[in-house]
Formats: sequence, structure tokens, C-alpha cells
Amino acid sequence: MFQLSDKGRGVRQMFDDISHRYDLLNRLLSLGIDRRWRRFAVSQLKIPTGGRVLDIATGTCDVALEVAARTDPTVTIIGEDFTQGMLVQGQAKLDRSEHGSRIMLVNAPCEEIPHPAATFDGITIAFGIRNVVDRQAGLGEMFRVLKPGGRAVILEFSHPRSRLFRQLYYFYFQKILPTIGGLLSKRSAYQYLPDSVIEFPSQQEFSQMMATAGFQRLQACDLTFGIATVYVGDKPAA
Repeated sequence: MFQLSDKGRGVRQMFDDISHRYDLLNRLLSLGIDRRWRRFAVSQLKIPTGGRVLDIATGTCDVALEVAARTDPTVTIIGEDFTQGMLVQGQAKLDRSEHGSRIMLVNAPCEEIPHPAATFDGITIAFGIRNVVDRQAGLGEMFRVLKPGGRAVILEFSHPRSRLFRQLYYFYFQKILPTIGGLLSKRSAYQYLPDSVIEFPSQQEFSQMMATAGFQRLQACDLTFGIATVYVGDKPAA
């Protein structure tokens, strides 16, 4: 069984504490346009009839449900998250959805995915990879469980390229958001999450991490002036 580090346990506890406010948090972090980003990310998948998709850090299952809505009814989706509180919130959302029966939830960390090698045709992870303590190990696990020819799509907050826009963005993240978040939930969580975004590697650095894990045909698409980036990588077919 995978043993979380002290940092990992702290992150898990934080998400447990804010799980009932997680959707609101994402709306605040993204200025309300995260739904459009998720739709774009899911559109990058290529899932065959009868295929299988793994949504890592599934949270409240927004991406898993988007995958279900956009794929053939024969496609199976597994939503994985290492935080039990998030899965409780996600299951409630699945119970209300017409697609919920196609999605199974699993409690596990990205660094130790509990599935055999070459299981999935596609993998998604939205706004979660920055919270993985050992990102390189997590990317390695994603590569392992993908089938040859499978694709990973990673959506994450990023660093705007425009200096002026980046300064405004960071000011909002570091000054305004924690204040708003503190009124709605735990201020410490709303401080950690913006900090984790600012500390995340650049697009070039993270793309190199994906290449190191074995992914090929890498793409990085900036969204909304670089607030977020969609990273796409394929596992070689041979």
C-alpha cells in the first residue's frame, strides 16, 4: 500500500476539509470559466467503443461526467481520488446524473494507481497534478496504466505569458482570493491552492516531465491568456 508523505497527508486533509466547497473554489480560481476548460480538455481524448477512461483526482466528478456525456455509452469511466471527502461529494453528483451509473469511484493516490498496466485508453486529470507530491512518479503511473496508443490529457492552472496579465493574475490569487475564501471556508486552504499554482513548473518544464515519463507527441495548449494549460501526451503504440 502506498504511504503518503507528511505533505501528502496534509494536502489530503485539506481537501477533506473543503470538499463541500470544492466546486465553488474552482469557480473562484478560474474566474468562472473552468467548465469551458474541462470541455476542451475532454475533447482531446480519442476513446474507442467499449473503451476505458481513468479520471485521476476526480474530485466531485465534473470531468468524469463530461467524459461520459461525450463518449459512447459502452465506454467505462473510473474516477480516482485520494481524498474520501471528495469522493463522497462526487458520488452525490453521480447519483443525480443520468451518466452516473457508468462511473465507478476508487480511493487511491496518483503515485500508486491500483490497476494493471495497459488498462486504459485515456486518462484525464484536471487541476490535480499540482497537488501530487511526487509528480514524476504520478506521471510514470499514468504512463504505465495506459494502453499502447492511449492518451493522457492534463488540465492545470498555469503561468500567463503576458507580464502585465501575470501580475494582475498573481495579485488576485495571492491577495483577493484568500480573503474571499476565508469568508467561505478555511483561509489556509485558499492560501495553499493559489501558492501551489504559482509554484507549478512552467509549460516547458512540465512538458519535459511528461517526456521523461515516456509520453510522446506532446502538446501544450494555453487557455484564456495562459491562465490554464492543457497538456496532451500519447503512449507509443509499439
